[in-house]
Amino acid sequence: MVMDTFFLYSNVFCQFKVLINFPWFYFVQICHITQRSSTFSFPKICSIFWRFQHTSISHWCSCSKTISDEKYQDPFQLGRKDLKNLYEDIKKELLVSAAELKEMCDYYFDGKGKAFRPMIVVLMARACNIHHNNSKEVQASQRSVAIIAEMIHTASLVHDDVIDDANSRRGKRTLNQIWGERKAVLAGDFILSAASVALARIGNTTIVSVLTQVIEDLVRGEFLQLGSKENENERFAHYLEKTFKKTASLIANSCKAVSILGCPDPKVHEIAYQYGKNVGIAFQLIDDVLDFTSCADHLGKPTAADLKLGLATGPVLFACRQFPEMNAMIMRRFSKPGDVERAWKYVLQSDGVQQTTYLAQRYCHAATREIRKLRPSPEREALVHLTEMVLMRDK
Repeated sequence: MVMDTFFLYSNVFCQFKVLINFPWFYFVQICHITQRSSTFSFPKICSIFWRFQHTSISHWCSCSKTISDEKYQDPFQLGRKDLKNLYEDIKKELLVSAAELKEMCDYYFDGKGKAFRPMIVVLMARACNIHHNNSKEVQASQRSVAIIAEMIHTASLVHDDVIDDANSRRGKRTLNQIWGERKAVLAGDFILSAASVALARIGNTTIVSVLTQVIEDLVRGEFLQLGSKENENERFAHYLEKTFKKTASLIANSCKAVSILGCPDPKVHEIAYQYGKNVGIAFQLIDDVLDFTSCADHLGKPTAADLKLGLATGPVLFACRQFPEMNAMIMRRFSKPGDVERAWKYVLQSDGVQQTTYLAQRYCHAATREIRKLRPSPEREALVHLTEMVLMRDK
């Protein structure tokens, strides 16, 4: 079956001359992955090869070890039990008498999302519990953290869409497009307040402190996104700090919270935090890559969205090193006619996409090093393989 997949993909890709510089041994590894997980589709493989076709063989030799050295554990399969009825439980937290507000709150909690963040949280909870006392059950308070994480994430998306005047999210119209900006802001506020009530119900002041840090980071990250730096080095540091606060902080602090609830060892808390931080940054870096490599229908939101918002993400910042004339466009936030189109062209002519992908790989490697410090378990290996899924995702 694997060889059938190999010949099917190789014949098609060779016809389109995509694999000119791609290391074939890693191509075989990807074919193996497609057989063991339903999450890797043909369009996904196309996207992966597009991003990695300039990668060196020596580079892939180092990062492919995690694919074949351990027995594969599908994160989504392992986390399914603990995430059963996740969205129904979230809706219970959002009980409200006003019909319109209820409809708005239910709009994104339709059960069609991947629940990526809650999945990481419950897997981390299990991995830390096993490491501490070989307990294989997720505590009720740990599952509550997973629910709260998804609620905070969704509230931030609602507010982001208002700030960005976005018209689509997850393949459908945004709340602000349907109900207007004012009501969308209030809906986001309500989801956030319900998450805060659920957080208080856990009854642990340390957990409250850890997760309220996420909300502070989200606001600070949004302010960072509104600014820019003239110096190239400062600009990249600014971008990574914004990326941490807007995306990675939620994953890092949620992982830390469940580790605190399951294990008293501060070293384990730091492992959980660092894993979440590195995976979260890698996730956003790949998201920024997909803005240039994935079609709008597949991504669920318009492509080149960041450029149109005046944002210089990783691919743009790397491209600027090869095309210094992009500096002026970055400082004026691509506001002049033709700026977006020219910047897009420069990014695709540069190695910006590949360099951003390499950076995401380094963060994933750091996450893997951290999580391997825990006692071996299926959940630990699932968290290792999740870093590979982050790199290979196409939406």
